[in-house]
Amino acid sequence: MVQERMSETIALVTGANKGIGREISRQLAAQGVQVLMAARNRERGENAAAELRAQGLSVEFILIDVTLQPSVEEAAAEIARRYQRLDILVNNAGIAFDWYPASELTVETLQATFETNVFGVFRVTKAMVPLLKQSKHGRIVNVSSGLGSLSRNADPNSTLSIRNMLLAYCSSKAALNMMTIQFANELKTFGIKVNSANPGYTATDMNQHRGPRTVEQGAATPVRLALLPDDGPTAGVFSDTGADPW
Repeated sequence: MVQERMSETIALVTGANKGIGREISRQLAAQGVQVLMAARNRERGENAAAELRAQGLSVEFILIDVTLQPSVEEAAAEIARRYQRLDILVNNAGIAFDWYPASELTVETLQATFETNVFGVFRVTKAMVPLLKQSKHGRIVNVSSGLGSLSRNADPNSTLSIRNMLLAYCSSKAALNMMTIQFANELKTFGIKVNSANPGYTATDMNQHRGPRTVEQGAATPVRLALLPDDGPTAGVFSDTGADPW
C-alpha cells in the first residue's frame, strides 16, 4: 500500500468544500492527482468529497480549521502517517467580511480576516513544509486576489482605486503575497515552487455570486501553478493573462 501511494501525486486543498476550492480539487483530481479536500466543517467537507468521488475522482476529506493550531498539526500528522509526503499545497481558504469603507472597519473584523487569510495560511504552510520537502516536485499555491496589488490600488486610473472598501481583505492579500515571496526564496533550494494565484472576480458565496467569472475559470490558474514543470516560475503572482503586478 505504501509503495502504491508513493507513486501518486498528493495534493492538499484548503477551503475545499465549495466554490473555487472545490473546483480546484475537481480539476486536480481529473488530472490524476490524489486530492485531500480540507474543510473546517466535517459534514460539508465529507459531502463535497463524496460528490466528487461519485464522479470517479480520487479525493478524500480531511478536517482542518486553519484558525486552530491543533487542527492543523493533527492534519499534518495524519498526512505524514498515510502518505509520508505532500506534493502540492493549495492555500485556498479565505474570508471577506468588510464590504464597506475603511473608516467603518472594526479591529475585530480586521483581526478575524487576518486570522484566516494570513495566519491561517502561515499555520498550514509551516506545518506542511517538512512534508513538501519529501516531494521531488513540491508546489505551494496561495490563492490571492488582484485586490491585494499595491500598484493597482494606488493607480488612479485603475478600476480598483475607486473601491474604498475591503481594507481587511485587500491588506490580507497583500500580506499573503509577501508570504509567497518569503517562502519561495527560502524553499527554492529544495525545488519547491511557491506562487500566488489571482483567480479573478469569480462568482462565489464570498461575494454573493456577483463575480462574472465561473469557478471553472477561477480555478484554472491555481491548478496550472500547482502542476508547474520543474522549469516553471516561482515567487510570482499570476492570473489567466500571465504575471500580475504586485
